[in-house]
Amino acid sequence: MATRRWRWTLLAAAALVAPSLLPSGEARAKTLTAVLEAEVVTLDPYFTGAYITRTFGYAVFDTLFAPDSKGEFRPQMVGDWKVSDDRLTWDFTLREGLRFHDGAPVTGADVVASLRRWATRSALGGRLMAVAASLEPTGERGFRLVLKEPYGLVLDTLGTTSSPAPFIMPARLAATPGTTQLTEIVGSGPFIYSKADHRPGDHMLLRRNPDYVARSEPPDFLAGSHAAKVDALDIRVVPDGATAASALQQGEIDYMQYAPFDLLPVLGADSNLKIIDFTGPHMFTGHYRINTAAKPFDDPAIRRVLLQLVDQREVLAGLGLDKRYGQNCDAFFICGSPYETHVGTELLHDPSIEKAKAALQAAHYDGTPVVVMIANDLEAPRVASQILADRLKRAGFNVDAQVMDWATLLQRRTSRTGWSVYGVHALGLDLSSPLTNSVINFNCTQANTAGFMCDQRLVPLFDRFARAPTRDAQREVAGQIQSIVYEQGLGIPFGQFAQPAAYRASLHGVIASAIPLFWNIEKD
Repeated sequence: MATRRWRWTLLAAAALVAPSLLPSGEARAKTLTAVLEAEVVTLDPYFTGAYITRTFGYAVFDTLFAPDSKGEFRPQMVGDWKVSDDRLTWDFTLREGLRFHDGAPVTGADVVASLRRWATRSALGGRLMAVAASLEPTGERGFRLVLKEPYGLVLDTLGTTSSPAPFIMPARLAATPGTTQLTEIVGSGPFIYSKADHRPGDHMLLRRNPDYVARSEPPDFLAGSHAAKVDALDIRVVPDGATAASALQQGEIDYMQYAPFDLLPVLGADSNLKIIDFTGPHMFTGHYRINTAAKPFDDPAIRRVLLQLVDQREVLAGLGLDKRYGQNCDAFFICGSPYETHVGTELLHDPSIEKAKAALQAAHYDGTPVVVMIANDLEAPRVASQILADRLKRAGFNVDAQVMDWATLLQRRTSRTGWSVYGVHALGLDLSSPLTNSVINFNCTQANTAGFMCDQRLVPLFDRFARAPTRDAQREVAGQIQSIVYEQGLGIPFGQFAQPAAYRASLHGVIASAIPLFWNIEKD
């Protein structure tokens, strides 16, 4: 409670000293100013899976297909398409009038080059290319995908939101190897990036694309019209949440992606502001990721102790979240997603220190230190990891809690030694499919740095999921995957929660998306 009072005091003080972040007059009225989760540092939309780069990507680039609010994939850059009776040949035609920001028309050759580069960076894209016999342009606006065998996730792949997303860029840029970061950014989306309008460490100004040809359908999550209705999007770098919240209250910014948990009561009581309450795939799920390559968690019996030890209610309470923003969820592919299943979750029910103690004794734990990595600059992982360290000690583990920043943690986790477990959270949009779930989708691959897990039983199940012809068939396979994950203690969820966004009531048409979307927004 003392921390919350301190934050409220800081918010009030910041309101008096926060510098003006916006220009005044007419330019201000036509500019939407936002503070996002972090500074946009990497601009190449394929080079990193960082969420902030994906947000930048949706503003500047466009995709072939996109999901609507019901999870159905709708055409975006594509005008029409047809599939052969044997479902092996897919022909696509782009909409007329699509142009890149440099004035060049978007062609089938651009699409093919973009998808080939993207597939070298995306697990989902790589799977599609693995079953593709050919992918070639057909005429100026067409391209053809020929498969070796029927594949149930063609449209899901071309429209996936999983980061990095399959944004389309000019073929001349897509010729750059995926391991080399682009230095020139040219998209075809509703906003235009210009290096001249970018001041690293301060702000980035994206200008409305006057030549953007929007779809005629109304906006529906990522589907439908992407028409920009403001002249510019000003993305400001304000690292401190209280300062950003104060600027929002004062009208100096219009949109804040992550409203601090402990300031939600203050912001929610302000009639000049609105709070977006996210649900389902727009919520985050936290997981404890476990180093399966090193003692003591190389033993699945000891990993399973954590299933009986982790109390999601305690973590959510530690974050200060009530039922409005947080919920218990034992579904590995998140609650509220098409693949929600509760198969194999028995050990997660009714956790207790005493049960964990008994299970640890039965597993013949030898006292090997458990190194808990605690990121001190991310609220949810920090709180979750501190709570886990305490419960591990109380259950009888020899705990070595090590505090570090997130960047150091990411580097440390690439080593097979020197760490045991850490907390992290990711967006449900990315976790809701076995093929994009970052906890398990690199199972038995060299790219696996989430814990070096390898269960060979999962390998054919991933392939079966990708080839399943219906959603029901996919859900059945997802249940089989979940059973193995929990049986082996490969990932332990610590709760599902929303990270609300806040914006000025003077904005209209804001899309309720955990990926900030700035098309369709009008400003009084």
